[in-house]
Amino acid sequence: MAPITQLSQLDPDGTYSYADYLTWQLEESVELIKGKIMAMSPAPNLKHQRISLNMSLSLGNHFKRKSCQLFVAPFDVKLYDRRKSRLKNGEALSVVQPDLCVICDKDKLTEQGCDGAPDWIIEVLSPGNGRKEVRLKFGLYEESGVSEYWLVFPYEQIVQQFVLDQYGKYQLRALYPGNEIAIPHLFPDLQIDLNDVFAE
Repeated sequence: MAPITQLSQLDPDGTYSYADYLTWQLEESVELIKGKIMAMSPAPNLKHQRISLNMSLSLGNHFKRKSCQLFVAPFDVKLYDRRKSRLKNGEALSVVQPDLCVICDKDKLTEQGCDGAPDWIIEVLSPGNGRKEVRLKFGLYEESGVSEYWLVFPYEQIVQQFVLDQYGKYQLRALYPGNEIAIPHLFPDLQIDLNDVFAE
């Protein structure tokens, strides 16, 4: 079988697994959401890159030499629906590359990335992020058990903080404007100055 080197070789309506994903030799970056291919936006623009870097600097210093670890894209995260039985490794149907994620369970770390839900995911939106992609990832992170999820809006300079409730549903815990201090629910000793995050 010929190697998969172009997206055009794949069926956009097909369903693929993590095992398939590992065999592809694509130049484009893709994610799998419930077996469906999602082409990632082109290389992030300057504003996106700056915010991601500023956020990673704030978090990196905090998590240095701690049990929880910070990872930045590109970094594969395999996700499973926690309400269903876990499939064997090769049959995971979702693999994403969050901008930043924090993982406290070392058993989830593999040579390929993270096998299971990170504790905290941060996504910095780009102009190319469509509502569909945002909605799909929101549902995916919720059902796979990502405890805390932040959406960063670069142009509006706003951070939305979602936290899983006792029923496994995201609740909007805070809406931080760009001139405030943002505090993660999971790590209340971490204070993130959003003035620094959004600094030009």
